[in-house]
Amino acid sequence: MTALPRTDPGPSGTRPRPRRRPRPRLRRALRAAASAAPAAAPALAAYAAVRLTGLLLLLGAGAAVTDEDPLHRLNGRWDSVWYRRIAENGYGFEARLPDGGVHPDLAFFPLLPALERLLAAVSPLGAADAGLLVAWVSSFGAAWGIYAVGARVAGHRAGVLLAALWGALPTGFVQWMAYTESLFTALAAWSLHAWLTGRPRAAGLLAAAAGLCRPTAAALIAALGVAGAWHLAAEVRGGAAVGTVLRRNRRLLAGVLLAPLGWLAYLAYVGVREGSALGYFDVQAAWGNHVDGGAALTAFIWGLLTGPWPSPLAGAGICAALGLVGLLLGAAVRQRLPPALITYACVVVALSLVGSAYFGSRPRLMTPAFPLLLPLAVSMARRPARRTAVVTGAAALVSGAYGAVMLLGDGPP
Repeated sequence: MTALPRTDPGPSGTRPRPRRRPRPRLRRALRAAASAAPAAAPALAAYAAVRLTGLLLLLGAGAAVTDEDPLHRLNGRWDSVWYRRIAENGYGFEARLPDGGVHPDLAFFPLLPALERLLAAVSPLGAADAGLLVAWVSSFGAAWGIYAVGARVAGHRAGVLLAALWGALPTGFVQWMAYTESLFTALAAWSLHAWLTGRPRAAGLLAAAAGLCRPTAAALIAALGVAGAWHLAAEVRGGAAVGTVLRRNRRLLAGVLLAPLGWLAYLAYVGVREGSALGYFDVQAAWGNHVDGGAALTAFIWGLLTGPWPSPLAGAGICAALGLVGLLLGAAVRQRLPPALITYACVVVALSLVGSAYFGSRPRLMTPAFPLLLPLAVSMARRPARRTAVVTGAAALVSGAYGAVMLLGDGPP
């Protein structure tokens, strides 16, 4: 005979309703996360070491060349100011430019400022410091998710190196700024991991949350859509009837349909505010950002190489960096990474290059494209541990020095 949950009478003599037990699926997910934590510890430690190296270099360089608190550059400049203002006052602010242009704050997606506002309401932190805390915590969530994806695809050691390499990106400094890169990457990595481990609805829900974070969520939406179509097409090619395939893949279809909801919801919100179905794209155009197929990027590089004040070394460096990105994408295809990972990385890179926005932001817009680093992590995992430690340490120093120069400069990253 099954024992009923004990329900002691409350103060009024009534019996409270029995407490609902967690759903078995949720319990399994929590147990799986707890059991996976020790395996992820080396990845989190390596990531922390890399980013702390960058932070120490920033503090040292800041003390040497400026009287300003270098940490202010992490949560008190550039885009972080826009997020803080939204957290404190909601949407509606517009910056008026000397040339008559307008920059509306609707260009910034709502998840980060919502978390800043919530954390500031329940803690002594102001919105700026809350944004920094969200970024730092999210960065470790991202490193864990990146490790989990790498370990799933290529083994534990490759996963550890993947997390460390992501921290050692030249643009790794933005991971500890009050920006959305870390928050979005955490959601994207765990969404992709959920997909790879056969949990498409969880993947779709995480992708929907990422869609409230930044427009780059279009890459994650595309990744789940392409991977879902790939799976369904494989079953149909195997001889199954289309109706049968759709019926037995209801969870997969649900995940794919859930994925764009957050992204579409914010675009609809801006459309209503602006009175236009294309309102968000009008807002982006006001910031000087529209899809031009890479024309602005090509003109910028050509100007560096041949313009009235040419900088051939800088132009050649950009071309080399773009060539390296292409090589990494090619390696990912040759290694037959899962379609979701390849699609996600390709679309993140494409979205970073085909717009007409400020060039200096393009490298950091690629920061969430962590699957690009997986072929490199796989190659390093085959090398002796001492050699990989030296390479990772050197990358951390170079990344930290580059980050200090960028953060202490005048232009926004």
